[in-house]
Amino acid sequence: MAGFSISIMKANQSILERLDAPTKAPSWPVGTDGNRPPAKIPVSLPPFQQNKNKESLGRPLELSQDGRTLEAAIEGAATVVISLKDSLNEWDGKVGDGDCGSTMCRGATAILEDMKNYYPLNDAAATVNEIGSSIRRVMGGTTYAELKANAQSEVTPKNWSDALKSSISSVSKYGGASAGYRTMLDPLIPASKVLEEKLSVGEDLVSAFVLSAEAATAGAESTIQMQAQAERSGYVSAEILASIPDPGAMAAAAWYSAAARAVKEQSQGVLRSSHCEDSVCMQQK
Repeated sequence: MAGFSISIMKANQSILERLDAPTKAPSWPVGTDGNRPPAKIPVSLPPFQQNKNKESLGRPLELSQDGRTLEAAIEGAATVVISLKDSLNEWDGKVGDGDCGSTMCRGATAILEDMKNYYPLNDAAATVNEIGSSIRRVMGGTTYAELKANAQSEVTPKNWSDALKSSISSVSKYGGASAGYRTMLDPLIPASKVLEEKLSVGEDLVSAFVLSAEAATAGAESTIQMQAQAERSGYVSAEILASIPDPGAMAAAAWYSAAARAVKEQSQGVLRSSHCEDSVCMQQK
């Protein structure tokens, strides 16, 4: 969606002089003496980050099995987002700014580059924090997930489920969107519900993850039937919206599903390796 906006108001000389007068009003677009908000606002570090020194952060020399699985999931998610760049831009050109794919690709590329040297992959909570740093640096926004864990505690399936649920809640709170608004939350909300439900009845994490990915895909595809209630898509005609899915939703479903596939493949690889070792042991006996 390309275009521009014009504001028209009835004004006399007195009003114009007041509009052009110097001011310290926050973010006033004219006025050379405007009082802009600072580019960076200091915030306290998460507890697990406060307990680490700089030397402890970075890619481990040797990855644990969980570390290898996390690496595969991140790589799979980022790679599929990069591959969708042109499609996302094409969709977004009709319902948004036309740069969804480019923005997502920029973030995914930064994640892949930073993972080579900086992500402490054996520590899932710290890695999620580093992913957030990568995204903030190159995309101008954040996608935040909260893992209630620290370097000394193992991240459980429930931790992952709670993290996803917490992230959705934060995005909804500060972005104003919820289910049915035709946004990235439409695939993530059903995915979170399925993940939580499957884990609560004893499903293993891998199976629950894969099933929740199916819900994410269905949720993203359903946005083609929704009337936008957030962002610039809200100004697009229903006829145009009915011809394409929401690009942000499709991107979210794509990376979520790619991560699930990678985790499943890693799990199957571990099982095959275990079976081979058992066979060798039996032959030696």
